[in-house]
Amino acid sequence: MKTVNVVAAVICDDYKNKTKIFATQRGYGDFKDGWEFPGGKIEDGETPEDALIREIKEELATDIEVHDLISIVDYDYPTFHLHMHCFFATVKSGELSLLEHEAAKWVTKGDIDTLDWLPADEGLIQEIKKYI
Repeated sequence: MKTVNVVAAVICDDYKNKTKIFATQRGYGDFKDGWEFPGGKIEDGETPEDALIREIKEELATDIEVHDLISIVDYDYPTFHLHMHCFFATVKSGELSLLEHEAAKWVTKGDIDTLDWLPADEGLIQEIKKYI
């Protein structure tokens, strides 16, 4: 099975006092309409942190600061294995603009479980709840 190496940003409102995180809804592909943390594939020669900065700039037209690694998620989808580095991040400059996603919202600990998360992202939710 092919392995796809990706990164995901758990963008929070305030790194030191997290009260909400930014979730995006896919607007394309097999998992259209599912909720996820924004990010994408790591290109050859990139560090996960560099890939995340590039991907968020491409998807959300925003510069971010990458903080702690939350977790590395390994998940087997039917046709590939996903290896995902998940980091906390904050907006450094710019405003979050949806260039590839259908919708987005800021979610709190109280409403994070109300979204229909993609399977790989679902495993991260309990970990994130410890911090918000």
